[in-house]
Amino acid sequence: MADNKELGIITSGSLIEGLQMRLNSERSIEEVKAGKFVVVSGQYHQFFSLITDVSLDSSSPNILINPPAKDEELLRKVLAGTNTYGTVELKPMLMLTHDDEELRPVKTIPPHFSPVSDATQRDVSTVFGKEDKQGKFFNVGCPLDMDIPVCINLDRFVERSNGIFGKSGTGKTFLTRVMLAGVIKYGKAVNLIFDMHNEYGWETRSEDSSISVKGLKQLFPERVAVFSLDPDSTRRRGAKPDVEAFISLDQIDIEDIALLQDELQLNTTAVESAFAIYREHGNKWLSELLSWNEEDLTDISRKLGAHLQSIMALRRKLNRLKSLSFVVDDNTQSEGTIQKMIEYLGRGINIVLEFGKSNSSLAYLLVANIISRRIHDFYIDKTEGYYATGDSTDKPRQLMITIEEAHKFLNPQTAKQTIFGTIARELRKYYVTILIVDQRPSGIDDEVISQVGTRITALLNDEKDIQSVLTGVSSTSGLRSVLASLDTKQQALILGHAVPMPVVVKTREYGEQFYKEISSVPDEGKAEEYADELYG
Repeated sequence: MADNKELGIITSGSLIEGLQMRLNSERSIEEVKAGKFVVVSGQYHQFFSLITDVSLDSSSPNILINPPAKDEELLRKVLAGTNTYGTVELKPMLMLTHDDEELRPVKTIPPHFSPVSDATQRDVSTVFGKEDKQGKFFNVGCPLDMDIPVCINLDRFVERSNGIFGKSGTGKTFLTRVMLAGVIKYGKAVNLIFDMHNEYGWETRSEDSSISVKGLKQLFPERVAVFSLDPDSTRRRGAKPDVEAFISLDQIDIEDIALLQDELQLNTTAVESAFAIYREHGNKWLSELLSWNEEDLTDISRKLGAHLQSIMALRRKLNRLKSLSFVVDDNTQSEGTIQKMIEYLGRGINIVLEFGKSNSSLAYLLVANIISRRIHDFYIDKTEGYYATGDSTDKPRQLMITIEEAHKFLNPQTAKQTIFGTIARELRKYYVTILIVDQRPSGIDDEVISQVGTRITALLNDEKDIQSVLTGVSSTSGLRSVLASLDTKQQALILGHAVPMPVVVKTREYGEQFYKEISSVPDEGKAEEYADELYG
């Protein structure tokens, strides 16, 4: 189909509700899809718009009372386009004057009978930019029915916390790999990835188990390190961890136990008992609790004025933590893990933390919260030192932390207690952001969702999930229908801080062609820069 072929003309509309287009009689309504990117040419402006709805209409209701029969092909053709036609709802997102190159928010609408056309390559590049060697713009896919790259602004992407959402089986993991690969390739941020299902570090099977896909370690062997909480599992998969990771009992704080309240089925009294023990024994509280026998528990409950049965239940349930293979008594092993992480991140080496077979919700919640809190504390100290001296060599390297099952950390009950809720609300104050990967965005606190800068959303069926993803977004009615009409795989709606306007894309294929394009170093200057960062 020729570029810029007219799709239809504007017949009505308003600034708030959007525009109505009558479909050109030469165009089939079946080629017009919700989420398609089109351009309205007004008298003074171009209006870059999104199709939000498609409907059938007629010039007279009498035509529909006696519709032509199946074999009356000539009558159908006579009526089509004049007496019967398609009506398309458009939502203008940006406008551009014909003699200017600056995109502006939409504050007016085009006149009647303004032509509407398919977007061209030039239109897409004007709005979303072109991929370049500096990596400001990164190709994430193509608009619907077009073979033209849509780019996301990586500089803006890493400035704020972001989210990748979609129900199970829609390709969230592939989308996440694509975005992480772009950030790593161009060095926009250093990444700490909590890899619950061992999908990001090394080669793994695709969701239909038909093919193997490369992990980030294979794409960037010198820029990615794999830390493993279950090194035996990593080796069984034919890989070798860079570092074996541990967590000690002394590193487990009360806030970590409060986060695990549901997983461990702890009641409020048990958590209050934990606070009482902590006040008495400090960081050694958990080691002490798990070492006590029944006689000790009786004495301690009397001394603390705590309920004996509550302390016994607390001890019994927290014993589950000792069954986790990576939990150790030796504090030096775990402190060594944290220090190595800080050292690697400081050198610009991205970390994938694999859980191996220790991928229960209990293990994931515990480890992700403890490690993120410790690293965040380090970043606070480093940032405050940088602000005090103003020395650019002290400036912290931008850090992005990727978490899956994010609703377990960021639900309304725990969002204010976990480190991830704190990071989401800080808006990069301490050079740390999070990348939320989740299939249940409705389980995430609204205040946290409202702080998410860029949202990349695959298909969602639940109305509560759709409503949550659109929290804080203006004029959401059209976007709701777009979200609900996405294909089950390899389509996503991108909106927010890193794109000028919402857009539906067929997401970039994560395969051999992508590996070739992403693994190449941008240019010689960048190669030297990476070498200095990693080994200098």
